[in-house]
Amino acid sequence: MNIGIATTDAEIAACYPVMRELRPHTAEEDFLSMFQKQETPIYRLAFVRVPEGVVAVAGFRISENLAWGRFLYVDDLVTLPAHRSKGYGSKLLSWLKEFAVKEGCLQLHLDSGMQRKEAHRFYEHEGMTVAGLHFVENLAPE
Repeated sequence: MNIGIATTDAEIAACYPVMRELRPHTAEEDFLSMFQKQETPIYRLAFVRVPEGVVAVAGFRISENLAWGRFLYVDDLVTLPAHRSKGYGSKLLSWLKEFAVKEGCLQLHLDSGMQRKEAHRFYEHEGMTVAGLHFVENLAPE
């Protein structure tokens, strides 16, 4: 198992089939350009590659604010369904935590949709706690 940060177009493209599990509304032909818009300089994409290919990905960014200080925020974290419960998500989350510490982060944060009960159990099993609610209002015209 190898964990790294996708930096080449080929590595980013190899992450698409996994990311599609979490973000099915994102078309494959748009994925690379959407990633590149977010990437500079903030958004990064970590991945777990096994001999069969990429099986888990995490989109993340490092930021700083008054509420949390310096923190790592996980935008996306997903494992291919056929590879779940094999430790890849756990290894990737551990890698993210280590990366955050090396970068001087005080906390790791992520949001998860209310319907993602299995993901919530996973995060709690990994030592994370529910710290609040995320509110949203759609401002786009209908």
